[in-house]
Amino acid sequence: MKLASFKNGTRDGALVVVSRDLKRQTTTNNVPTMQYAIENWDTVSSKLESIYNLLNLDQTMGSTFDPAQAHSPLPRAYQWLDGSAYVNHVELVRKSRGVAMPESFWTDPLMYQGASDSFVGPRDPIVIADETWGIDFEGEVAVITDDVPMGVSLEKAGSHIKLIMLVNDVSLRNLALNELSKGFGFIHAKPATSFSPVAITPDELGESWQDFKVHLPLYTYVNNKEFGRPNAGVDMTFSFAQLVTHAAKTRFLSAGSVIGSGTVSNKDKSAGSSCLVEKRMIEVIEKGHTTTPFLCNDDIVRIEMLDENGQLIFGAIEQRVVGYET
Repeated sequence: MKLASFKNGTRDGALVVVSRDLKRQTTTNNVPTMQYAIENWDTVSSKLESIYNLLNLDQTMGSTFDPAQAHSPLPRAYQWLDGSAYVNHVELVRKSRGVAMPESFWTDPLMYQGASDSFVGPRDPIVIADETWGIDFEGEVAVITDDVPMGVSLEKAGSHIKLIMLVNDVSLRNLALNELSKGFGFIHAKPATSFSPVAITPDELGESWQDFKVHLPLYTYVNNKEFGRPNAGVDMTFSFAQLVTHAAKTRFLSAGSVIGSGTVSNKDKSAGSSCLVEKRMIEVIEKGHTTTPFLCNDDIVRIEMLDENGQLIFGAIEQRVVGYET
């Protein structure tokens, strides 16, 4: 099943069911928003599934789906927790700085709590006030959970994953080091995050959803040129079930919690990277200096994932960097 939030002038938009080919959408009866659907998943998911099946069968049903009119699936969320499940990425960054990586990073996930009061739509601009802040994208995968009990076991954690989507976790790299040195997390270095036009149920991925990982390449383009296509199921040290367990160790997770994978990264660099800083760090390690610039105004980033037939699964995140003027 594929779901989206259509812009209708409200903060949370209107929930729509989207056809498998992403061409059509239809409104729902008595399921007003994505948050409502997640909070009442056990009672509404079968109804939404029935609508989805009809939409796929009847080519005249519904209206045209326009990704430009979509919010992020959850325009705002009670919680956004981003992990760093691809430890290879963390190791590269630390190696480029000459800093050893603790062995515990391979067994105890890194995770931070990001701002979730206002996500950015998949076709909305990346609005940044100063280009010198080091504008970067981060291609990721994320899941949305229902209510998760505190201390949930690894065996049960995966059952709480209801939807999957793609992420552009924008980072301001030149602000990050100062914040990290304070030892108290990010705030300035992490502006608004954007997500794919649609969120999908895990069954839409078929055999590509195994061990609570998405075993497909994540494609990223910068100004229409392919930047990277690492496989999201390869070198993912911690599965989404493990990330959910980690997040719920000392607290309950409310329905609508979003948990990110962190930047998708493979040890085999022939497929490229999912963020600029990783490529820059590889350049430092191999050449002693960087040649890849950060994003500038008018640069365009596109993030997508394709099925075995070369068709978009989640729709595409496509955003232009624009300057913010007060």
